[in-house]
Amino acid sequence: MIKKETPHIDRTETVIELRHLRKSFGALTVLQGIDLDVFRGENVVVLGRSGSGKSVLIKLIVGLLKPDSGSVRVFGEEVPALDTRALQTLRKKIGFSFQGSALYDGMCIKDNLAFPLVRNKRNLSRKQIDQAIEKVLDDVGLAHTVYQMPAELSGGQKKRIGIARTLILEPEIMLYDEPTAGLDPLTSIEINNLINEVQARYKTSSIIITHDLSCAKSTGDRLVMLVDGQFLRQGKFEEVFDTADIRIRGFYNYNFILDN
Repeated sequence: MIKKETPHIDRTETVIELRHLRKSFGALTVLQGIDLDVFRGENVVVLGRSGSGKSVLIKLIVGLLKPDSGSVRVFGEEVPALDTRALQTLRKKIGFSFQGSALYDGMCIKDNLAFPLVRNKRNLSRKQIDQAIEKVLDDVGLAHTVYQMPAELSGGQKKRIGIARTLILEPEIMLYDEPTAGLDPLTSIEINNLINEVQARYKTSSIIITHDLSCAKSTGDRLVMLVDGQFLRQGKFEEVFDTADIRIRGFYNYNFILDN
């Protein structure tokens, strides 16, 4: 595993600010008064069991869902109050790495990567688009796949291409939804290293949603533990799990074995 570089985190600038955030679906309360700041250049890992509300949290951040109460601010803007055009403008600054990579099966990799550029940056020339595709493919180590179809790629390669398609718009914030789900341990390490490389190379601020503790330890500058709709603990990996709380220790003991 590549050692994570010490990132430059600007703690004077908050890019995501959540205050007293609540969300329910019928009688099911998913989030119960969430508070969180994400600083410029920081990787924040949100840990929790499946169904704990982790994915709901990032959907609230990008305005795919609206909170029942509380505040969601991104770059100082109150997300639920934005109209459609303002929300679209904000989303161009946010990269979303989907759990399933979300590639178009009928398009080769080059066309998959060109699609968001053609859609969002209509003034680019064909040469500029080709150069952007070449750069992001090189950045994720998959330049040779440019004319391949998604079906020809491994699961780990699809994850990388999904991240590349997000990076091609040069986002300021990255949201990763279970980036190592379904991958073997070695491929998971490669994806963890890529997340750290993206942070260093693109100067992104990120929220990484995961229940994979190896991913959390490898990528997170700060971890927050989501249990029963609330953040129980936050800090460095060792600080979060230095507790006798059975809800947190049980999560650690069930999920995580890693040599120091």
